[in-house]
Amino acid sequence: MKNAELYETHVKTVNLDAAVSFYKNLGLELAYFLEERRVAFFFLGDSENKQQMLGVWEVNEHEFVRSHFAFKVSLEQLRSVPEFLHAKGIALSPSFGLDACEPVVHAWMPAACYYFSDPDGNSLEYLALIEQEPKPELGVLHLSEWEKTFQ
Repeated sequence: MKNAELYETHVKTVNLDAAVSFYKNLGLELAYFLEERRVAFFFLGDSENKQQMLGVWEVNEHEFVRSHFAFKVSLEQLRSVPEFLHAKGIALSPSFGLDACEPVVHAWMPAACYYFSDPDGNSLEYLALIEQEPKPELGVLHLSEWEKTFQ
């Protein structure tokens, strides 16, 4: 269905306890933990509304495959991501050949993003949609360069 929304996504880990600590450290609320199945579920956003969920499954190393997902935030929130992650001991990752000194913009969307990794190397992203017309011909560039195109 065209108007369906994503309710949950799942990632794999080789160490569920470390992953639970990591995602709790990001501020996610642990919703349910099943020791016998080695899985933890977290609510994203407002846990009162229970609109989105992340499942983290422990697997053996030979079953592990890295994945990627993005947390949607406002542009104002995105600007505070470096300080937020730094305070938690989490490093930003360079992306698309650009350093992490500022957000990168995917001009085709457009959206500004910061990338980082969880303890298993899953690629995570904080993403803010930008209220301007897409410019796909610009590719991926730093936010300051994107902003210059509108001056």
